[in-house]
Amino acid sequence: MTAYRLEKDLLGELQVPSDAYYGIHTLRAARNFNVSGHMVHPGLLRALAEVKWAAARANRQAGILSDRLARVICKAALEVAEGGLADQFIVDALQGGAGTSTNMNMNEVLANRAIELLGGQKGDYRLVHPLHHVNLSQSTNDTYPTALRVAAIRLVLNLSEALAELQAALQEKEAEFAGVLKLGRTELQDALPVTLGQEFGAYAEAVARDRWRLYKAEERLRQINLGGTAVGTGLNAPRRYIYHVVEELRQITGLGLARAENMVDLTQNADVFAEVSGLLKAAAVNLAKIAGDLMHIAAGPAGGPAEINLPPRQAGSSIMPGKVNPVIPEMVTQAAWQVMGADMVICQACAAGRLELNSFMPLIAHNLLHSLDLLINAVSLFARECIKGITVNEHRCTRWLEESNVLITALVPYIGYERATDLAKQAREQNKSVKELVLTGNLLSAEEWRAINTPQELTRPGIAGARMLAGRLISKLEQGDDENA
Repeated sequence: MTAYRLEKDLLGELQVPSDAYYGIHTLRAARNFNVSGHMVHPGLLRALAEVKWAAARANRQAGILSDRLARVICKAALEVAEGGLADQFIVDALQGGAGTSTNMNMNEVLANRAIELLGGQKGDYRLVHPLHHVNLSQSTNDTYPTALRVAAIRLVLNLSEALAELQAALQEKEAEFAGVLKLGRTELQDALPVTLGQEFGAYAEAVARDRWRLYKAEERLRQINLGGTAVGTGLNAPRRYIYHVVEELRQITGLGLARAENMVDLTQNADVFAEVSGLLKAAAVNLAKIAGDLMHIAAGPAGGPAEINLPPRQAGSSIMPGKVNPVIPEMVTQAAWQVMGADMVICQACAAGRLELNSFMPLIAHNLLHSLDLLINAVSLFARECIKGITVNEHRCTRWLEESNVLITALVPYIGYERATDLAKQAREQNKSVKELVLTGNLLSAEEWRAINTPQELTRPGIAGARMLAGRLISKLEQGDDENA
């Protein structure tokens, strides 16, 4: 049979399992908030344990916590920060109270583990008390937002590394496909030629912008309100504690944290999380765009452009043998959409703060940290399982380009717009290529055609072939003027 211990709080008494490190406050919260099935993010728990660790050290320096108690609280916090006692954090991620239940869950676990380290029995809070000792000089309202910032910074840095990997993979393809001329498309219709390398280069630039945006956002996450207690004024926290606790947390985490100049501001306002979420949304937009483009130009293999081959990752159909689907870009797209949706939730929650506190911090934390997780995983898989394995079907690129009329655009400086328009119409009606009509009609020689229609000439500023055919260009223009006259 399960043994229990009796604990008391404001509302009465409850039986808590004797072997549990959590206590009555956690047990009530677990019953109250059995709603989503999602537990508090492990990164947030790690960061909150580190906050408690820093607070214990600062309280000892302030002379209000004994060396003996500080030592066991710090040891317990270190164990939790390293992943210990993870099964003791039983409160649902979506909880009322601005994160108080998570804070109390942490306080009780650390207190009972500290009691155990002192040789006592769990629940004997005369030795180490969750509030009087573990939560000394603190409030949920400064510890929880601080922990969220620490957890978010770490994941932002991880996402930056993942984006760097994706950017590098795209740049490798940019170089590999630099000489592959293909049909450009605007509004999904034939447009001017581009190189496949230019398309991948544009993707790499978009990802580079996402990395830069996140780098700047990380700077703003470094401002914390630890020491501000309930409303940012620092009531019940000694000045010596306030001046030391941020430095202690900086040393523990290795992050460049700084105490906010206005801790009331950071306690009231959650706009920095909306800002970071917005940048995650921007990154998600770029990922979805890139994934969609790749699925489009890889469509086929017989009934679509099939200009590139995506690496096959699994059988694509339970009924159609041999079918392979673009599963990695599809996964990336779904992750991107999820992040976009979470951004709306985060924005609403950030806007719903009232007066001195935002009560919806748990919702902000859950969505922000999981969006970061999603993007880290999706970006890493995208680079590794898709981008790096892409190959080109150069003959398909050439075919679609030659079968289109877009090459006529490059001939306008040589044959004039009206003649080019007639040529385009003739190509459609006779189902012939532009090249064939130009050469058979003696509009240009084969040498002139080759001078104009190279990847370098067609995909950079200026008139294609002008440097080689300057004299002939003038001659053609003058001839055209005479004929028009």
